[in-house]
Amino acid sequence: MPLLFLILACAFWGLSFPLMKALHLEQAARLPEATTAFLSAWMQIARFGMAAVILLPFVVRRGRPTRLELRQGLWIALWGGLGMGIQADGLAHTEASISAFLTQAYCIFLPLWACLKHRQPPGARIIFATMLVLTGGAVLSGLRLDNLRLGRGEVETIIAAFLFTFQILVLEDPKYAETRGMPVTFVMFVGITLLFLPITAMMAKQPVDCLVAGASLPAFAMILILALFCSVGAYLLMNIWQPHVSATEAGLIYTTEPVITAIYVLFLPAMLGKLIHSTYANESITPSLLVGGSFIVAANVLMQWKRKPHPPAVAPVQ
Repeated sequence: MPLLFLILACAFWGLSFPLMKALHLEQAARLPEATTAFLSAWMQIARFGMAAVILLPFVVRRGRPTRLELRQGLWIALWGGLGMGIQADGLAHTEASISAFLTQAYCIFLPLWACLKHRQPPGARIIFATMLVLTGGAVLSGLRLDNLRLGRGEVETIIAAFLFTFQILVLEDPKYAETRGMPVTFVMFVGITLLFLPITAMMAKQPVDCLVAGASLPAFAMILILALFCSVGAYLLMNIWQPHVSATEAGLIYTTEPVITAIYVLFLPAMLGKLIHSTYANESITPSLLVGGSFIVAANVLMQWKRKPHPPAVAPVQ
């Protein structure tokens, strides 16, 4: 049963990649002068603000968050919020499937951070897995020997994955062992909303843009899906059911997220394109997607296989 619920959480997260891409297209059509950075920051306020409202009645029934839950939730909001904001902007400059696979790089940053912390050189497993991720990222982004440059979308997605690493380190801190998942998640949602309020205000060309960005039925519908399924649903499923499986098993399950995303983008973009009355073409299974994605999944499996348990990621992307 936990396996099915964790895969369902990954399925919810996988939805966020084509949804955020479609939302960017819809908003760019109505606000052509708005920057992708502004739209990405606005998206975090709308998505997590609505998620907090949805979760609020359930949190009230269980009592207010403790001081420790507030602290953990705010740290998660800082690292996870910044990561998701940068990831959302990167998604405006790359394909949804590429973003989903590159986000998995956090599984490599974790053991590398442990090596730095303990002042130990990386082992053969870490070196090989890192090379797999770098190779997979290069194949996915179309990097060539005659043009050694990653695109903006790929670079921002890798930076986001790096920030998610610190979010995971907060989650595995033993001093938070007694915190409750639902209040911590609610504090995270509120924290991300508050974090991006001033950022959005500063990036808006004019105040009315903050209202125009969401002033359409398609935009509201996509934000609602992002809040209900990709935020509330995914986070609660993971926080409730992950403790019922080993960290190694959970880590292997989470590698299904980009694979599920790659399936979604075969048919969802065209459907979302009709909703926003814009052209959003379906992606296709290309050799670079198969090869690059396989390298990154292989790296994650290699890093998780028979390792000492540690909590896998509770949030990427998306």
